[in-house]
Amino acid sequence: MRVSFLAGTALALLFAGPADAAWDDWSLAPLTGFIGDDLAYSVGGQVNGSVFDADQPGSFDKFGGTGAASLNASLQRDYDSGLSLALKTTFELYHDKLSGDNYGSDLVQKVYGSANTGLGRVDVGMTDGAAYALSVTGPTVNGEVTIDNPNATFFRDPSTGTAFINVFALNSAVESSLNYAKVSYYSPRLFGLQLAASFTPSEGKDVIPFLSNGPNVPNRQKSLWEGAFNYNDSFGPLTLSAYGGLIVGHGDRKTPGHAGLTDWGVGSELDWAIDDDTKLAVGGAFREANTYTFDINDAFAAGATRSLHLSTVLTRGSWSLGGEFGNGDADGALGAPTLGVHAYMVDAAYAVNGNLQLSGGWQQLHYARSAGAFYNGAPHIAMDAVFLHAVLNI
Repeated sequence: MRVSFLAGTALALLFAGPADAAWDDWSLAPLTGFIGDDLAYSVGGQVNGSVFDADQPGSFDKFGGTGAASLNASLQRDYDSGLSLALKTTFELYHDKLSGDNYGSDLVQKVYGSANTGLGRVDVGMTDGAAYALSVTGPTVNGEVTIDNPNATFFRDPSTGTAFINVFALNSAVESSLNYAKVSYYSPRLFGLQLAASFTPSEGKDVIPFLSNGPNVPNRQKSLWEGAFNYNDSFGPLTLSAYGGLIVGHGDRKTPGHAGLTDWGVGSELDWAIDDDTKLAVGGAFREANTYTFDINDAFAAGATRSLHLSTVLTRGSWSLGGEFGNGDADGALGAPTLGVHAYMVDAAYAVNGNLQLSGGWQQLHYARSAGAFYNGAPHIAMDAVFLHAVLNI
């Protein structure tokens, strides 16, 4: 079965190439227009899905599929003074237990207002924080199925029916403020450098900051301050990108052994334009937080969770080939075991046109824990999968 699946994946990608001329004859653009004379609207979205053949101990379904669909919409008005005001939204219309988003897979992912001027941009509402928005974590062939902060996975925990990586997912971008309602400022980019800062008053998802204190749970975080920088500049055929980000928070309703949040990370990427059609990119990122497995409501007074991501992608024309390595560990405390994960991935993709990309590859995960056992009855578990993925952006 796995040999047949790999062969089918390779053939699907190979035959996509000769059809390039036919596929280029069509494209899908967001629905755009004007309300009145000045208010512009745009409606687009994304649909993505995978079929896979997974090999994991005790799995009840090794061959399967997963997918998700989202919609984004915006209203924008531009003024002669250079001021631009916008309202932007993103909704996750569908997902299954192996696919989702970074924000708990709620229907409403983002709702925020944005004001852009010559002095920078201010965002207010449910959206990414400054550190995550400016993050650089290394190149990927397909960001949906990467081993670092993926939106789709191929491994299920038979004991719960949910994604196995929920126990501890690698994520090398500083992201603790998630899509909680916040206020953010982004400076103009000068000499390649951009600065940004965010304030998130609580874990509330009520669009307007300061409207609620977030969930009524122990060890929740309040008053999250974050800052970040992003540098991007070209030196002949080389383009260098780098970032650093930090979030600190105040622990509320703390129980013994817990603390306020500290989350920081750095990352960089180097792109080399070998010729007009060929580019090689290498990069990576490292993140450390005092939250157990990056759970914002489980910030420990001692110990930390770390995530490392290294990757490279070679692109030529519409084709790309990449490799990724990931490593993470979460220090155990207060009865929780120490967890570790190693991950590897190789994948290739073909951009059929500006909307559609097909990719296929292989990934492997190794998990270990210091106490207790996984669903297979052992403190170690290894799993791998081959997959074919399609993503349609509008």
